[in-house]
Amino acid sequence: MSVLMTFRATGDPAKLEASAAEQPQLMQSLAEDAKRHGVISHRFYGTADGDIMVLDEWESEDGFERFFAAHPEIKDLMADVGVTEAPELKFWRKLETYDEISPHASAAGTTG
Repeated sequence: MSVLMTFRATGDPAKLEASAAEQPQLMQSLAEDAKRHGVISHRFYGTADGDIMVLDEWESEDGFERFFAAHPEIKDLMADVGVTEAPELKFWRKLETYDEISPHASAAGTTG
């Protein structure tokens, strides 16, 4: 079963967007390697008061760990956008609560 990964840090979301725009080849290269390691979905989010969050779905926690270990440049990218402390990293498993709302949920409220 897949896991959600949240990666939360304090930094400059606007600077992150600008940095990504300046080096789209690096961002695409990282995304392609993440796919090889088992990423299912990946998105960055930011707040006006300086929070940056990555929300990913991975085939396994181990796949993320292998990907992240293979790419020390991610830490450099984060430092360049003002991240000075270690991010808060969490892995989440889906709970079955019978009230799911998603494009993949069945009419009974559970995934198929």
